[in-house]
Amino acid sequence: MLSVSLQEGYREQVIEMDSLFTQNVADEPDDIPHTQEPVWILGKRYNAIKELDAIRRDIKSKLWFTYRKGFVPIGGSSSNFTSDKGWGCMLRCGQMVLGQALVCLHLGRDWLWTMETRDNTYLKILNRFEDRRAAPFSIHQIALTGASEGKEVGQWFGPNTIAQVLKKLVVYDDWSSVTIHVALDNTIVVNDIMRQCKIEGGTTVEVDGRTPLKAPSEWKPLLLIIPLRLGLSEINPVYINGLKTSFQIAQSLGVIGGKPNLALYFIGCVGDEVIFLDPHTTQRSGSVDHKTVEGEVDIDATYHCGSASRIPITGIDPSVALCFFCATEKDFKSLCRSIQEELIDPEKQPLFELCSEKPADWSPVDDCATEAVGTATNVVLGFESLDRQYDTSDEDFELLG
Repeated sequence: MLSVSLQEGYREQVIEMDSLFTQNVADEPDDIPHTQEPVWILGKRYNAIKELDAIRRDIKSKLWFTYRKGFVPIGGSSSNFTSDKGWGCMLRCGQMVLGQALVCLHLGRDWLWTMETRDNTYLKILNRFEDRRAAPFSIHQIALTGASEGKEVGQWFGPNTIAQVLKKLVVYDDWSSVTIHVALDNTIVVNDIMRQCKIEGGTTVEVDGRTPLKAPSEWKPLLLIIPLRLGLSEINPVYINGLKTSFQIAQSLGVIGGKPNLALYFIGCVGDEVIFLDPHTTQRSGSVDHKTVEGEVDIDATYHCGSASRIPITGIDPSVALCFFCATEKDFKSLCRSIQEELIDPEKQPLFELCSEKPADWSPVDDCATEAVGTATNVVLGFESLDRQYDTSDEDFELLG
């Protein structure tokens, strides 16, 4: 259970919304700077001066999961958790990453949302994240899965914890058709991923422009999550260029992370700033269902942010998780080349390593035990005492810098 002082401190930072959704209207939002520098949004390059409307439409099309209130209690009728306000920000960031992966797979990376969107595939994706126990990736499922691994409902997750929980949950949703690999110890082991994704007689999803189709395939679409610590209390400057470059890779699905006291979903960068979606808005829980009545249309609008925000990249908390999505084996091989050529070769101190097989000195601990939520291997003493509003003591990877 959260302490009163933490709850009260966090409450001051959260925007309370008693109506369904209120768009802040300004003459010109300060979301994207008027600059000649390229704007990168999940691997896509834009010109801020010539393509400002396109940038904003792209950002608004991303699924935006925020705090909600008024949902069925998590854990049963005796529970008081009818809202995740004050503790669920990292869980919502995890939902945003997985939601974007499903959009890329089922609708395509160039898919755009409008208020008139009633595509059945889109609604099927969104329904999977609604605030109800039966939804595969609801706040209920994520929180309760975390509780089964030692993170009680109401406790903050770190980037690695949310990655591990989502990895467990996707196994039970055949329609979503993705597999999650969490790269531990700052190392991507290529052949481990190939063995995980190449399934004889398996099925994946193809897109015909309207509806998903099941088709024989040897590749399970991959959401790759790489938890990293890039410093102790702040990011070591040696990693900043690599972090910015990661948003430029075609398979980028952004970065789960935050700044001190706030978990955020970083979806791009411009200059020395990162662009993010912020889950710290409390909205009323509700269902989009088939989006046939006015109330459902209104709820749908609450899953799309009117404008993104920016902070200097130096302001990011050093505990992060880089995310990439590879719908096909070709995508994964292309990602490996990009990582080697853009993130490893040019850097004196790369963000992580890429190897074909596990190094000879790899820990002999069973992989399943190693990946269990809450297992710490290289935690620096005193790190847990830093004043953060999401947990950073559960990361199963080496502290860098």
